[in-house]
Parts: sequence; C-alpha cells; structure tokens
Amino acid sequence: MMKSKLVHKALLVLLCGVVFAGCSSAPAKETGQRSSFKIMYADESYFFQQYGDLFAMQYPNIDIEVVSMNSIYSGDNQDYDKAFADFVEKEQPDVLMLGTDNYEKYATAGKLQELDTLIERDKYDTGSIYPALLEILKEKGGGKLYGLAPSFYGSALYYNADLFAKYGVEVPHDGMTWQEIIDTARRFPTDGDEKTRVYGFGNDYGMSMGNLASAIAGTQGLKYINTDTMKITLNTDSWKQAYKLAKDAVDSGTIYNPKDGGFRSGTLEEYYQSQAFLMGRMAMTTSNSYLLRNIKDAKNTLKDYKPFQVGIVAGPVDPAEPDKSRDIYFNELFAIRANSPNADAAWEFLKFVNGEPFAKIKSRSLNNGLLSRMGNSKEYDGVNLDVFYKLKPNLDGASSLDNDKIPRKFHSQYQSIVDRELKLVEENKKSIEEALQTMEQEGQTVLDKTVKDEAAKKNGEQGDDGSEDAEETANNSDDGMIIISN
Repeated sequence: MMKSKLVHKALLVLLCGVVFAGCSSAPAKETGQRSSFKIMYADESYFFQQYGDLFAMQYPNIDIEVVSMNSIYSGDNQDYDKAFADFVEKEQPDVLMLGTDNYEKYATAGKLQELDTLIERDKYDTGSIYPALLEILKEKGGGKLYGLAPSFYGSALYYNADLFAKYGVEVPHDGMTWQEIIDTARRFPTDGDEKTRVYGFGNDYGMSMGNLASAIAGTQGLKYINTDTMKITLNTDSWKQAYKLAKDAVDSGTIYNPKDGGFRSGTLEEYYQSQAFLMGRMAMTTSNSYLLRNIKDAKNTLKDYKPFQVGIVAGPVDPAEPDKSRDIYFNELFAIRANSPNADAAWEFLKFVNGEPFAKIKSRSLNNGLLSRMGNSKEYDGVNLDVFYKLKPNLDGASSLDNDKIPRKFHSQYQSIVDRELKLVEENKKSIEEALQTMEQEGQTVLDKTVKDEAAKKNGEQGDDGSEDAEETANNSDDGMIIISN
C-alpha cells in the first residue's frame, strides 16, 4: 500500500534540504512505534504523487493505506449519496475526502471528529489559511471546524489588457457587477468573421442567453426552486432582469456564442485555436486559476502563438454585496471519521497537508487549484494571484442539504421545458415574461409529479417503469463531451 512512496525519495530528500523549511525545524517523529491510517481517495498513485510521498518523508513511521473511490462512480449506481455512504461504512477510512455537501451532511450527523480542540491542543497555526475557507467550513459545521482543505477554487474576471488598450476602453476593476461587465463588453467592435473577430465577453465554448442568465443569477444568489415550499420561483422581477440583461447582451453581438456550438472534438492545436480568450480574440471572461495554466500551455504548444498581457480582477459580484463571492469552492476537503481508532495519525496527515512547509513546495504549480495557505503562491507566469483571495464567501444561499429534496428525474424533464421556451425567446417569438411564466407553471407540474413518485418509491410502492431513467441517460449522454486527439 506504500509501494509508490519510495519512487521519488531522492528528489524528496533534495526538496527537503532546499525548499522544505519545515524539515529541519520540525523533525520527523521517530519514536520507533509505528502507526497507520486509512484514507479514501480517487486514485492511489495520484495520492502519493500529490500528498503521500512528501508526508512519508516527514513521517516515516506512519503507514498509509489508500482505498480507491472508483467503485462509487462505476457500475450502475443511480444514487451517488447512497454509494458514498455504503463505501464509507464498508471501508471505515480514518480520513474522509469530502465535497462541501458531504462535509455538511457528515458534520451535521456527528460522523466527523471536531478539529478545534486538536488545533488548540497542538497550538496548530491556522493564521495564514485563507479566512474565507475557514469561515465556510465552520458555517457548514454549525460553528465548529470538522475538516481542512489544502486547496480551493475561486472564480475571477480575466481581461486582455492589450485589447483594452487597442480600443481605448478603460480596464476592469475589482467588484464589477454583471451590468458593468456587459456594458464594458459592448464597447468592443462586433463586426468581422465569427472565427477571427473580437468579442467583448464569453467563455471557452460560447455563452447562450440561458448560460449567461444562469451566471448572472448565480452571482446574485437567485434560486429557481424554494426547497422549503417546493415551489418553482422563476416568474419574479429579479429573474426577469437577469434574462433581459442576458438577452440584450447576446442580441448586441458582443458575446461569444458560436453557431456551431464551439469545439467538440479535434486535435490539441484545434482545441486551443477554438478558445477565443486564449487566442487573444476576447476582451473578458470569467474562470478559475486553471485558465492561467491553459494560457501557459498554449504558449508552449503553438508555434505562432501571440502572447498578450493578462489582467485579473475580483468579481463579478452581487451589487447588493460587492465585497463577497458565491464562487468559492473546495477541491479536496479532508476530515477525520468520528471514533477513528487511528485519529492521531490521521490528524498528523491533516496538519501536514494543510501546513506552511507543504504549501511552499506546492506553490510552484497550479495543478490542484489555489493554495489555502496564503502568501505562498503570489504569482503564476507573471500574473498576480492575490485577486483570488480578495472577496469573502457569501453563505446566504439555501443549505446544500436542501438539494436532496429535488428528485434526480426532475432535472432532465425540466431542462427540456427551459430549452424550448428560451429558444422561443431567442427567436423573438415569445417575451421573457411569458417564457418564465410557462417555465414556472410546467416546471411545477413536473416537480410535483417527480416528488410524488420519489415518495412512492421510498414507501415501497411502484413509482414508474423506469423509462424516465433511460430518457435521462439518453438526454445527458453527450452533454459536455469534449474529445481531443493527439
């Protein structure tokens, strides 16, 4: 189970001497007494590459067993939450790898060990951990801390400074609203061939009116279902304004929205060529830190690549709360299972991968998101990363636990209604108000039925013949499929 631990030993010794300041100041615990812990992770090899090898150099007397989570995602699992719970119950890992939803569920159910007392006992310094992340974890844990995340993802507004200079447009600033972003985007020209022209705003694969409206609504915290009442709430002034802003932007021609749907398959070079921002043909886009890696890779891959000055600002934001963001989320969140017999060893692992020395080593790349320990990753490829740490998390949205109330079958059926109605709006055959009213009414009928069917199934009754599952699989089989050939 530790077969890959020694693969990089020589390199790690060098790292320990050159980079890993903590190696000399915090010697490995060599008490002669061995201990171990079991951790759940997607892939054993990647775990040791990302965490395990470095931990083994610091703690040679702690053995790690990695149990792969592949079984959760494979097979005919229709209920991910149940498969996850069954996996934890069967394997009894000491360290759980969770998402924000599962973290909240397990913390609320008393299945995780509280970390506050351990932090206080060991005087573990959390001062340089991004406060927003600790705030999220404590809020999700009912005021207590039950897990730590070495890295996270956050979205920001990117811009091409060269295009702004060329067309004499004032560059973006921190805390821009969607109205400001779209107003700025409309200051760029809209003429020219679709494949070569400049766009004011967009994303990698194009933004339809629906995509843009959803992004606007997400920033403002708009919910289309009230899970307390199980009522669809689309026909409101806020939703109408979001769709109107999106429709006006798309109709203006400033939004990147290719008629062919954007890149679907092809070579790596063709993929890069299809990315308008990457190729210097888009003034602004929203993305996480991975975009910086993508830009750097394109520079190194394409022979005739023309680099441009990249700028990043914090946003977009809800005008009602311009200092907060709803786009902060975790990549890998580690917690200790309650009543774990190996809690001490597990806690040493959590301290290590969330500590300063580990962060200093990992600060050389962005291969696993942004570091939770601030001050280690100051820039990447010449671009300052401080912007990703500027906004506070906005936690006023509905609890993630509420998502469990919405049946899985609802989503595909509801989406077909949305697609139909928005197409009519885009073709100016129906007003936004009329479309939202229809989406709300017909969507409510579907929601009521799927909730009723779900309740019947849980009560052991025959809800339906399963045909909707097949339909959902068919509808989603090609969604988001991107194929790149070498």
